[in-house]
Amino acid sequence: MDVVLIGGLSGSGKSVALGALEDAGYDAIGNLPVALVVPVVEHLAGIGAVRVAIALDARREVGLSGLGPAIDTLKGAGRSVRLVYLDARDETLVKRFSETRRRHPFSGEDTTLSEAIARERALLADARALGIVFDTSELPAGALRTWIKDFVSVAASPLALQFESFGFKHGVPLDADLVFDVRCLPNPHYEPRLAPQTGRDAEVVAFLEAQPEVERMFADIHHFVASWLPDYARDNRNYLTVAIGCTGGRHRSVYLVERLARAFGGRYPVLRRHRELA
Repeated sequence: MDVVLIGGLSGSGKSVALGALEDAGYDAIGNLPVALVVPVVEHLAGIGAVRVAIALDARREVGLSGLGPAIDTLKGAGRSVRLVYLDARDETLVKRFSETRRRHPFSGEDTTLSEAIARERALLADARALGIVFDTSELPAGALRTWIKDFVSVAASPLALQFESFGFKHGVPLDADLVFDVRCLPNPHYEPRLAPQTGRDAEVVAFLEAQPEVERMFADIHHFVASWLPDYARDNRNYLTVAIGCTGGRHRSVYLVERLARAFGGRYPVLRRHRELA
């Protein structure tokens, strides 16, 4: 039985993620308190469900306390359990709640929206470390749906690798475990014919592969990640997100993410994401 739990901050896109999983054939349940996760999953298993997606409700029990033991219980019963934690920057969440005029679940008469977001972030801090984190700050809903479907298509394993490209001018992703800055490399953006293209296009690839600095950067990042992966695995991590950043997030970082994903793909489950191409 494949169980995908969805947690994270209010306004970060949990409803979108749950809808994407429902479209992918999962039995979808929204706003379920942590205390009910185990009995609900066991009930669904008893009636033949094989794929279940649950959006967790952090309001009923003030946070997601007990989530770790619940996950351990389900895994002990032979269930495959993965947690997707959705995050976003404070200014993004404030903008989303202001635009939709929705009330934040932790807001009150004496609590500002910013204070409510801060309180919820503090309450969920422990749960954040239990799963894979998706930063939705710069992400359209359609891109989040695609990323979620890509995520569930990769089999669960002791350690999955996620390579993500981004542009520093749009901020460092909140979900990054390791960040590499490749802005020092020659920039295809300054070549008129290459500027409209991306790091996945053949001409940009050829340009970058002709630069000795690019080859040295790839070798150094590959060596660092490969050397430390066993240590991250021993730390009981389920996911490791490696973020590669250049100025705009369209050429150098995209090329390196694609190449690193290919290099590690034969040994680990690998996901690739390109934030600025979303």
